[in-house]
Amino acid sequence: MNLIKSTGTFSFFTIISRLLGYLRDILVAIFLGTGFLADVFFVAFRIPNTFRRLFAEGTFNAAFVPSYSTEIVKGKTNSNNFANEVFNLLLLILLSLVLIIQIFMPLFVSLIAPGFIEDNEKMKLAINLTRITIPFLILVSLASFFSAILNTHNRFAESAAAPIILNIVLIIILLFGNFLDDKLVYYLSYGVTLAGLLQLIFLYSFVKKYLNIRLRIKLKVSKKVKYFFKKLLPSIFSSGVTQINILIGTIIASFQASAVSYLYYADRIYQINLAIAGIAIGIVILPQLSKQISFKNKKKIDFIQNKALELSLFLSLPASVALLIAANQIISALFGYGQFDENSVLNSAKALYYFGLGLPAFAMIKVFSSFFFANHDTKTPFYISLVSVLLNIIISVYFFRSIGFIIIPIATTISSWFNSILLFLFLKKRNLFSFNKIFFIRFFKIVVSSILMGLFFNYLMILFNHQLSFGNSLKSIYLILSVILGLGFYLMISYLIKAFQLEDIKLKY
Repeated sequence: MNLIKSTGTFSFFTIISRLLGYLRDILVAIFLGTGFLADVFFVAFRIPNTFRRLFAEGTFNAAFVPSYSTEIVKGKTNSNNFANEVFNLLLLILLSLVLIIQIFMPLFVSLIAPGFIEDNEKMKLAINLTRITIPFLILVSLASFFSAILNTHNRFAESAAAPIILNIVLIIILLFGNFLDDKLVYYLSYGVTLAGLLQLIFLYSFVKKYLNIRLRIKLKVSKKVKYFFKKLLPSIFSSGVTQINILIGTIIASFQASAVSYLYYADRIYQINLAIAGIAIGIVILPQLSKQISFKNKKKIDFIQNKALELSLFLSLPASVALLIAANQIISALFGYGQFDENSVLNSAKALYYFGLGLPAFAMIKVFSSFFFANHDTKTPFYISLVSVLLNIIISVYFFRSIGFIIIPIATTISSWFNSILLFLFLKKRNLFSFNKIFFIRFFKIVVSSILMGLFFNYLMILFNHQLSFGNSLKSIYLILSVILGLGFYLMISYLIKAFQLEDIKLKY
C-alpha cells in the first residue's frame, strides 16, 4: 500500500464532498441565516450528522477492520459469516434504538436542545424535524459497515465518495428555497433521510463483490461478534470524541439565541482540513497497520506510524495557522451573504479562531487512536476520551454564563489537546509507538514552512483587505486566490527545505 496515494484518493473524494457541503451551507446561510429556522434545523440535522461522523469517519473501522482482517486470513467463509452476523445484530440494535427515540422524541429533543424547552414553537418544530431525520441514523450506520468492508480490501474511493450524495440531494432542494419558504426545513429534513437510503444502495453495489448479505435474526451470538461489539462502543466514543464534544457544545449553545448556528458554520470550515489530516490518514493506515501488527513486523509498524503522524502534521499545522490569521475573512467570504449578516460573521469567526487552535490536536487524536485500535485496544482511548469530555463539559458549563457560546470552542480545543497528549503518553508508556530519526528533522521543517506560509498569507490578507471586506460581492474569489497562493507558497517552501520530498509519493508502506 502507498500511504500518500491511498490518502490522496480518499482525500480527493472527501474534498469534493466538503466543497459540495460548503455550497450547501452557503445556500442554507442565504435562505436561513442564523435565525429561528436555522437553529431548529441544525439541531434536527446535528443528531443524524453526528452519528454519520461517528460511524462513517473511521470510528466503525476502528473496531471492525482489525477483527474482520483476522477473519479474512482464515478464509472467505469465516469472514463472510462474521460480517453477516455483525450486520444482522447491528441492524436489530439500530432499528430498536430509532424506534425508542421516535416514541420518546419530545424527551430526546429536550436532552439535545434544552434551551428550546421554554419556546413551544421552537420545540414543536425541532421534534417534527428530528422525527423525519432520525431514520438517517440507521441508513448511515449500515453504510459505514459497508465502507469498513471496502476499506479492509483497500477500496477507499467508494466510501469517501458516498457522502457526496447527501450534499447533492440537499443542494437540489435548496435551489428551490425561494418557492418553499418556511417549508424548506421540512424538505431538507426529508432530503437527509432520502440521501441516507441512496448512500446505502450506492455502497452495497460495490460491497456485494466481497459480501453476500443474509438477513437472519439469531438470539445466540458468537464469541467473535460479542468481542467486536464489546470494542465498538469504546471505539465510537474515543475515535469520535471531537464530534461528541461538538454535540455537547450544541446542547449548551441552545441556551443562547443563534449560538447553535455560529458553531455550525465555524465547524464546517475546520472539518474540511480535519477530514484529510486526521480522518483520511487514520482510515487508510488502519488495515495495513493491523496486518503488520499481526505479523509483528516492528520496522514496518514504526515506519507507518511515523509517516502517518508526519503527514497529519504536514497537513494540519499550516491550516491551523491560516485559520488563526484569517478567521474573519474566511467566514465572511464563504458565508457572508443574504440573511448571514456582519454580526453572524463576527461570532462565527470567533468560534473558528478557537477551533483553529485545536485543529492539530483534533487530527492527532484520530491518528494516535488508530495506533491503539490496530492493537485491538479500544479501552485506553475510551477512558482518555471520557476524561477529555468531562473536562470539556466542566469548562463549558462553568464559564458559559459569564463568557457565552465562545467558551464552547475554547473548551473543545483545551480538552482535545489534553486528549492528544494523554494518548501520546500512553502509547509511549506501552511501547506502542517510537519516533524514528528522521521525524524530528521533518517536524522542524514543517513548523518552519508553516510559519513562513503564515507570514505570506497574512501579507495577502493585508493586500486584499478591501476586496475581502464584507460588502464586496467578489470576496470569495479573492479568498480562493489567497488560499491557492498560500498553498502554493507552502508546498514550494516545503519542497525547497525538504519538509516534503517527491520520493515519499512513491514509497510503499
